[in-house]
Amino acid sequence: KLEVVVKCGINAPSGMNRLKILVTMVNRAKADFYMDHIQSFGVNMQMVFYGRGTASQEVLTAIGLVDSERAVILSVIGEDKLKAALESIEEKFNTIAGGKGIACTIPMTSIIGKSIFNFLSDNRKAVRRNEK
Repeated sequence: KLEVVVKCGINAPSGMNRLKILVTMVNRAKADFYMDHIQSFGVNMQMVFYGRGTASQEVLTAIGLVDSERAVILSVIGEDKLKAALESIEEKFNTIAGGKGIACTIPMTSIIGKSIFNFLSDNRKAVRRNEK
């Protein structure tokens, strides 16, 4: 089990929705599809990195992959929406042609600034209150 902890400031108060980093690795051609899909779960921030795998063509063929062009999508998502998002992503992995991938999460244990936390939590009312 890989566990990475991201720490960057003051701990979120208990009772607030905790945040996770959802890491989704998919075929590069499907990156926009998955980013749009993940955004439907209240995700306000995503980053995508493009890369190429190092497996030989024989290995790719053996595991059912066409090419080694990949996208790694990092999304900040609330823990309350995570289960539904992962179930939906898994369903897409199993039903979309060329849509296979890997998804996992990394816990975020702290964030600097209440406004940033509210934005990442998709708490629009609190963000607007802080702007006034």
